[in-house]
Amino acid sequence: MRGLIEAFKAPVRRHWPRLRLRTLLLITFVFVAALPGIGALFLRVYENTLVRQTEAELIAQSAALSAAVGAAWPGARTIRVVPPVGDGDADLAGGALSTIDLRSTKVLPERPAPLASGGAASVEARTAAARVAPVLRVTAGTTLASIRLLDAQGRVLLGPEDGLRYSGVAEVDAARRGAPSTVLRRNGDYQPRYRMEWLSRASDLRIHHAAPVVVNGRTVAVLVLSRSPRALFRGLYEDRGKILFGIAAIFAALVVLSGLLSRGIVRPIEVLSEATRAVARGGGAVPDVPRTAATEIQALYADFATMAAAIERRSRYLRDFAHAVSHEFKTPLAGIRGAIEILEDHHEDMAPEDRRRFLANIDADAGRLTQLVQRLLELARADVAGHDAHAVSDVGLILARVADALRSDALRIEVAAADLPRAAVQAESLEATLTGLVENSRQAGAWVVRLSAREEDGFVLLEVLDDGSGIPAADRARVFEPFFTSRRASGGTGLGLPIARSLLEAQGGSIALAEDGPGTRFVLQVPVVG
Repeated sequence: MRGLIEAFKAPVRRHWPRLRLRTLLLITFVFVAALPGIGALFLRVYENTLVRQTEAELIAQSAALSAAVGAAWPGARTIRVVPPVGDGDADLAGGALSTIDLRSTKVLPERPAPLASGGAASVEARTAAARVAPVLRVTAGTTLASIRLLDAQGRVLLGPEDGLRYSGVAEVDAARRGAPSTVLRRNGDYQPRYRMEWLSRASDLRIHHAAPVVVNGRTVAVLVLSRSPRALFRGLYEDRGKILFGIAAIFAALVVLSGLLSRGIVRPIEVLSEATRAVARGGGAVPDVPRTAATEIQALYADFATMAAAIERRSRYLRDFAHAVSHEFKTPLAGIRGAIEILEDHHEDMAPEDRRRFLANIDADAGRLTQLVQRLLELARADVAGHDAHAVSDVGLILARVADALRSDALRIEVAAADLPRAAVQAESLEATLTGLVENSRQAGAWVVRLSAREEDGFVLLEVLDDGSGIPAADRARVFEPFFTSRRASGGTGLGLPIARSLLEAQGGSIALAEDGPGTRFVLQVPVVG
């Protein structure tokens, strides 16, 4: 099954045209607007209404004419008009109940021709027929309906088949039993007049209605009326004003909706697309959020502004980082190159002590390059490290482990942490960060380092405080910049704090240099396991 679906989708994808959003919206609107018309035509809603309207007219005529025949019947004391038993849908104009449905009512063959009567109608029937004959002729000429008056045995009293008798005709037999009946029959005289008339199901049909004439409590006669329903195309023509007005109103609404959607969706997306291309070229500004844009589009603008700002920060960081890397590598490389040139030029007449000194300088510079490369790899791994949703660490245990590993006669480490929740951070990252901070304090000449931790607002706050000389005010704002260090001569790379910050931020934490207090105080924040 899936293979068949994919086989169908493949050619559709190949031949699917590239369409603008405006075009897609317009096509969608036109299709939705056309659905009522399509339903009215192909589901025969409108045509069924025309058929029911014709039926209602025949029922109303039969009610009036049966009352007239009853009044003309000799010896009539009571006259009763029997209403049809339909599906409950009343015609608004005539109030008559509909009994047929073009979509479900069975279509019968053409009405069979009447047969010889084999007898004569009663005197009362002929008398009543003579009295109402002018009324029936005028009614038939005005309504264009075919009207026949039959007696209780089905003999034709008034009509082209005068004197003949209808037998075995469903609607006539039902009326003779006192029940009005309406049926759909084929029209043998039908001739197509329109090119598209095949679209109409009712074009070759004729509605036949038979109504009983009840006088003094018994059925004395039957009225048979028939008429072709109003043709679909004639109905459309007669209602052309209403239909054209509806089409015009629908298309006017489509134009208004298209304009609103264009201002709310299409145009803001086009502006955002232009801004995206400009940002990709390395320039351009984030456009203002259109006030007419949809809420989702405004959120998209806000997300784009956040993304553009992040890209700008990352681009600026990469430019500065590349400049710093080139500067850091330039000094040892220049030293190595200079020493090699001196050795090449003066190798024969150089004293062994000088040769060993230059080789030692080359080795030191190469060692510094190796250390820089190693720290850069650590920084790269820290920058791309993702959040570990399953990371759990015991902060108190980590603090104790760091203190035990670095405590010495020259450095006292105090730990103040109790009843701490578990932190959602990798233990290795937190331990490496604390170890680096304590090492920095030791190298800065501190005698005492205090490690403390407490819970606050869903985070574990850790402090690393030493009693060293502190960081100069001019350098405090740059301590987290890559390659910034005050111990370059002793081998510092200036990458320890940037690596620590990247590791903690990857886990949802942070590190900051506190402004107050003597010595140096770093504050770390890591989330609690939720």
